[in-house]
Amino acid sequence: MPELPEVETVIKGLRPLVTDKVVTGVEIREKNMIAYPKNDIETFKNSLIGSKIEAINRRGKYIIIELDTDKNMVIHLRMTGKLLVKEVKEFRDKHTHVIFSLNDGQEIRFNNIRKFGRVYLIDKKHPEQAGGLAELGPEPLSDNLTVEDFKKLFDNRRALMKSLLLNQHFIAGIGNIYADEILFRAGVKPDRTADTLSEAEKEEIYHQMREILKKGIIYGGTSFSDYVNAFGEKGSFQEELRVHQRQGEKCYTCGKEIEKIKVSGRSTYFCPQCQK
Repeated sequence: MPELPEVETVIKGLRPLVTDKVVTGVEIREKNMIAYPKNDIETFKNSLIGSKIEAINRRGKYIIIELDTDKNMVIHLRMTGKLLVKEVKEFRDKHTHVIFSLNDGQEIRFNNIRKFGRVYLIDKKHPEQAGGLAELGPEPLSDNLTVEDFKKLFDNRRALMKSLLLNQHFIAGIGNIYADEILFRAGVKPDRTADTLSEAEKEEIYHQMREILKKGIIYGGTSFSDYVNAFGEKGSFQEELRVHQRQGEKCYTCGKEIEKIKVSGRSTYFCPQCQK
């Protein structure tokens, strides 16, 4: 599933291509991908057609397309989701399930092999209409999130550290890949409970979190299989991974074999020597 760096990369690609464009048509081939308004495709289409795209932003793993009406279109890519901008004449493959035609002859195409992606057309004043959007924790790269603010998030928390970083109510946008990498670089085992961390360890997680997510954006995200940006290009951060999906390989730092365990049902990779 695309995480914060991948979603941010998609948005950076979309902005120059579709900002100030007008939606002239909507084609929906998979009705289940329209999550709001549910079971009312005609209202979805009619409310969207004629709208101008004023801005594109991100909140956690959600893409927020701000319109010149009282609506915002919110997209969650989920597993295998791709948001591509193509010329009308270009071939549409069978996994293109939602198409937004624009007034410049281009289309925004939501391609989703497993059909888990979701599109919401919500009232700007009611973010709760878009799944868990209204319940997200702070943005990890926000200038407003200081190290002291981050440390306060741990108050009364006893969850396993890997699970806590994946908890979108705790912090927004981090998924399986980046949680593994953050904890490795911070020297913290993924199955440590949050209440056992020292103040210094919390600070190190904060700094590593911000550094790794920023680097992930610079590298255009991580591409193992499906993820591509708005131009259909893969990211390259997978070349920088130190533990994720490296089970049985030697740690680049100490030479010990990387191990794999399950934490809250998620495959989790770590170095038994470097992480305490």
